[in-house]
Amino acid sequence: MPELHAPAGSDKYYIPHGSPWPILGSVALFCLMLGAVSWLNEWASGWAMIPGALLLATMFFCWFGTVIGENQQGIYDAQVGRSFRLGMIWFIFSEVMFFAAFFGALFYARVLSVPWEGGEGVKLLNKLLLWKNFNPTWPTNGPMHIGGNADGSFSVIPAFSLPAINTMILLTSAVTVTIAHHALRSSRRGALTFWLACTFVLGFTFVGLQAHEYGEAYQDMGLRLSTGIYGSTFFMLTGFHGLHVTIGAIMLLVIWFRVLSGHFTPKHHFAFEAVSWYWHFVDVVWLGLFVFVYWI
Repeated sequence: MPELHAPAGSDKYYIPHGSPWPILGSVALFCLMLGAVSWLNEWASGWAMIPGALLLATMFFCWFGTVIGENQQGIYDAQVGRSFRLGMIWFIFSEVMFFAAFFGALFYARVLSVPWEGGEGVKLLNKLLLWKNFNPTWPTNGPMHIGGNADGSFSVIPAFSLPAINTMILLTSAVTVTIAHHALRSSRRGALTFWLACTFVLGFTFVGLQAHEYGEAYQDMGLRLSTGIYGSTFFMLTGFHGLHVTIGAIMLLVIWFRVLSGHFTPKHHFAFEAVSWYWHFVDVVWLGLFVFVYWI
């Protein structure tokens, strides 16, 4: 299929050329979800997700490479730039809704469900139909002998330990990526390279510390995904956030390699801006996690 690009600087509407990457992305997502369903239903081990993950990584690498190459050739015009910005804005909005659903589940369980199960509201009905000796305190793993250790006990991770350190790491990374952005806008390439490297190093450090925290929770504290409503909401919120930090750090690393290759100018650097938007979003979500999951 011929490439229907508008010439650089043209006012004509940009029409993308034919591409195999959307089809590959659909196949990759199907394989990834099939592997996840197989794992959750114990039809196969977690390794069933590897083929889908590899296909998805291949799609991202090739598709992003195509877009970067076309951008460096000067093919894109202002209309394409606006579409990129709108696309990133809507993507971040969808991520806000994603985490809002998990925070909503946490608040619903903590503020409404647990008190109801302890007898708040229609107490007689609750006592007859639910658990008579249930203690409606938070954190809870529900009825005894469900999740955690054999007696249902578990410990929570203190907020002002590793979580506080990780909070400082992410807040510091928000500062370093902002400094890098200002360096890019003022054509200070050396400062840009240094502060951007600091940002992705801090991001990967955060992920490593969170993995260490998970290991302690599972081995020493009896806190697991199966530890009732507290365990499930804790690992779903922090786990998906950790995945987002990992993706963001990888994107920052890619941007860093592009900086080393001489990409971006003070006026044309939307890829850098898009990744910095995403990184600031990740930082804000973590502040909510630290307050509502770890602290209070």
